[in-house]
Amino acid sequence: MNTIDQNLLDHITVDPKVMVGKPVIRGTRLSVEYILKLLAHGATEQEILDEYDGLTVEDIRACLLFATRPARFSETWQVSDHEEFS
Repeated sequence: MNTIDQNLLDHITVDPKVMVGKPVIRGTRLSVEYILKLLAHGATEQEILDEYDGLTVEDIRACLLFATRPARFSETWQVSDHEEFS
């Protein structure tokens, strides 16, 4: 994984105490799945950013990147008390 990908994926975290362990944008309860659904239904990056204070373009792009790598991450997810991607 290149540095740019890793930097983006650092925006995503998994914690079983937050959203039942779903991948979320760090520091929020916004799941990757939710952001992807917004985009799939036609929301623009700007509309999402306007709706959710503190969210960044990088957060949205991290969700998109995360979605391109489901097999790789599903193999490494061993969620315990708190786990982040590395």
